[in-house]
Amino acid sequence: MIKPRQAYSTDLDDTAWLRLEQLLPAPAKTGRPREHSYREILNAIFYIVCSGCAWRLLPHDLPPWKTVYTYFRRWRKDGTWERINTVLREALREQKGRAKQPSAAVLDSQSVKTVEGGTERGYDAGKHVAGRKRHVLVDTLGLVLLVVVTAANVQDRDGARELLHLWFLRIKKSKFSRWCRLKRIWADGGYRGELIAWTKQHFGWTLDIVERPADQVGFQVLPKRWIVERTFAWLNRHRRLSKDYERLPETSEAFVYIAMIRLMLKQFVPA
Repeated sequence: MIKPRQAYSTDLDDTAWLRLEQLLPAPAKTGRPREHSYREILNAIFYIVCSGCAWRLLPHDLPPWKTVYTYFRRWRKDGTWERINTVLREALREQKGRAKQPSAAVLDSQSVKTVEGGTERGYDAGKHVAGRKRHVLVDTLGLVLLVVVTAANVQDRDGARELLHLWFLRIKKSKFSRWCRLKRIWADGGYRGELIAWTKQHFGWTLDIVERPADQVGFQVLPKRWIVERTFAWLNRHRRLSKDYERLPETSEAFVYIAMIRLMLKQFVPA
């Protein structure tokens, strides 16, 4: 008889697993039976994103790292991580008395250092960071709607164009395409200029710039902008995201969705 392993703090509890289990791809009906359960695979992936360890340094009582990475990569390529993030976000919004689709959002970017190697790397002269930039769109609860990772030298306005265009396509292909609720997006001063008119012309959304007060001294919480800053703080608590270790931007995007999935699972109120 095999003794159950000692649980890690990042492991899924029974309630979270029951909610997540139904959102995973159905196992193949042919081929060799799986040796490791989906639950243990997810526990290993959450361990990676929270601890920041390398794939090859996964503890031996978790599934082999090659197996874990294979599932992580497969679910990244087929959009499973983003889909789960969407389903959980909509369910959490409904539980909090909100509509599934937001009527307002907040836009911002975060530059993070990268390790050597990989693609899409650059230098953000404004923040003095050599690495990548996460362009993030969140709802007013701080839940991630979409993330796009680029080189750090990509201007915020250029990254925002790509992000907003992709979000428009997501809405267009969804069942909410005929009644899009999104009307307003808040952003900081880095997005001022022609992006405001471009957003209105192409999507019909109002881009509101939240400027810092001219007489501001030191730190001050700014309306609406604090929401996305809090989201960045949530992400930074996951060590895999405090620095970009990935070779591909798509992998970095997947880890953002995984971190948000884990955070949202903890916010659901038991029925």
